[in-house]
Amino acid sequence: MKAAELRQKDVAGLQTEVKELQKAHFGLRMQKATQQLNNTSTLRTTRRAIARAKTILAEKQAAK
Repeated sequence: MKAAELRQKDVAGLQTEVKELQKAHFGLRMQKATQQLNNTSTLRTTRRAIARAKTILAEKQAAK
């Protein structure tokens, strides 16, 4: 998800987005551990998406 799309969400929406991304990242890590993950670059993209969402969430919380 792009930063512009994340900025349109409210704080609660961002928190749920972060939780969903973390859950997806955990699943990918488990797939990698059991050698079922074919495309390891998805780990990088989900990790960066989590960081992007957390950054925007922190910006919105600091603005209050």
